[in-house]
Amino acid sequence: MKSLSLGDKIFTVFNYTLMAAITLCILYPLYFIVVASFSDPNIVNRGGILFLPERLYTEGYAKIFDYKPLWTGYLNSIIYTLCGTLVNLVFTLTGAYALSRKDLVGRKPIMLLFIFTMFFSGGLIPSYLLINKLGIMDTMWALILPAAASVWNIIITRTFFQSTIPDELLEAAVMDGCSDFKFFLSIVLPLSKVIVAVMALFYGIGHWNSFFEPLIYITSDDKFPLQVILRNLLITNEVGNEMLSDAMSMAERQRIAEQLKYGVIVASCLPLLTVYPFLQKYFTQGVMIGSIKG
Repeated sequence: MKSLSLGDKIFTVFNYTLMAAITLCILYPLYFIVVASFSDPNIVNRGGILFLPERLYTEGYAKIFDYKPLWTGYLNSIIYTLCGTLVNLVFTLTGAYALSRKDLVGRKPIMLLFIFTMFFSGGLIPSYLLINKLGIMDTMWALILPAAASVWNIIITRTFFQSTIPDELLEAAVMDGCSDFKFFLSIVLPLSKVIVAVMALFYGIGHWNSFFEPLIYITSDDKFPLQVILRNLLITNEVGNEMLSDAMSMAERQRIAEQLKYGVIVASCLPLLTVYPFLQKYFTQGVMIGSIKG
């Protein structure tokens, strides 16, 4: 291997130093939240840099686990994520496969109409009025149906089908008497496990992290997803009597309320942080699929 020149060595050292600094800037806030959630609130509120938990404090987590709206939000988020991802996959996979077929009449005009919606939309107020007229306000369908399919994900999936499923395979299946529907279910989907996993991951994370749409379309407290409950705790400072005893002094309540926020953030991020390392490779595959010209 050819040795690196002095300029290449300087460039490599600079790159590694810069990447290490960026990584530290990203990871430390996350690490600080975890450490702060286990530390004495008095120490955390004084500020400064925490490297290890100081004066181990777990009362915050005990109150979090007793906070019923948090678990209701967890359950709602799981339901919305599973149902929404299932609907997304049905519309995205079927729509992308149809658009990947060369024998689809009007395929290009339909694709142009889809792409048009990526750049132009009715806006927030017309969308709100439409959902209200459909009678799905304050239901999970207000979060699922308007985003049933992403045009960008349809394009990625269509590209995958075009580059992976050869026309000869369809011709052979048709000669054996296979229908289009059976070909899609029996042949296309088993050969497309990668794109199915990628789309499920993309849509699932989107539903789990969604909070703006529930904030607008959901009005019942018992239907709020986890992210809205977390937003209420962090932004509007809603830490009420369900989490803190009335017997506490105002200073004590405020002290623990600030510490509880760190614990709630950890509790809400834990599912994704647990699953993500095992599914990270699918993000890379999704990027590579999108880079193929189709």
